[in-house]
Amino acid sequence: MIIWILFALSLDLALGYAGIITLGHAAFFGMGAYTAGLLSVHVTGDPLLGAAAATMLTAVVGLVTGILILHTGGVTLLMLTLAIASMIFEYANRARDLTGGDDGLQGMEVDPMLGLFEFNIFGETAYVYSLVALFIWYLVALRLVHSPFGRSLDGIRQNPRRMRSIGTPVWWRLVTIYTISAAMAGSAGALQAHATRFVGLSVLGLLTSGIVAVMLVLGGTKRIYGAFLGAAFYYIVQDAAAKVSPFFWEMVIGILLICVVLFLEGGLMSILDMAKAAVVRWRKPGKGP
Repeated sequence: MIIWILFALSLDLALGYAGIITLGHAAFFGMGAYTAGLLSVHVTGDPLLGAAAATMLTAVVGLVTGILILHTGGVTLLMLTLAIASMIFEYANRARDLTGGDDGLQGMEVDPMLGLFEFNIFGETAYVYSLVALFIWYLVALRLVHSPFGRSLDGIRQNPRRMRSIGTPVWWRLVTIYTISAAMAGSAGALQAHATRFVGLSVLGLLTSGIVAVMLVLGGTKRIYGAFLGAAFYYIVQDAAAKVSPFFWEMVIGILLICVVLFLEGGLMSILDMAKAAVVRWRKPGKGP
């Protein structure tokens, strides 16, 4: 859940705050996972080095692809992100000697964190490791969205032409936030690889991009805490509904998504906002005569 919160947070930076429509964010998540996995198999099992390598590589890929596609918008941009993710998926599928193809990357060995804490089957080390990574990236995201740079992204999302007219370098700012978002998604992918010690093709799939988008919409876009709420709510509902039927949970998630889109413009965070407003009104003293 923590890893998916980080993944959803990375998408929120690009989609929610900057308005970059993408269905290929799994490309960065998967590349981060494969980078950490391959490094663990062939070079070193140090999780910190693996995470750093995954973050840097996905940042570079995000920068290059962002330069190529972010001069477009709308459906064109959506299809380009999907095409890039599909090409990376197909390469990983065909490069069996490198990635294991549809059998997945196996044989990962993860060294103890800082030489002290082993990654055991109970997941305590992986949990703390993921939690610390999420906290660091959360601070980065919080600083970004409340900075002048983050405010300019909100203006670009609302009216890019007006932002250009006042001298804002719109394209470069979109490329910058897209690169940061890619690096964050790659970091989440590295955490996934280290926690499970296995990387399968599904990390690059369209379904992965769709799931993280659903999480973000459920929680609420343009809200830092929306990723936290959406990912947690998704997994809680999935586990509860799957106990009824292995396929029943998909219908439940679909119905909830439709209800949120139709009735809660800001996602589940809107419920918290309405509750907060109700408490404020209740505590507000009545006006005298």
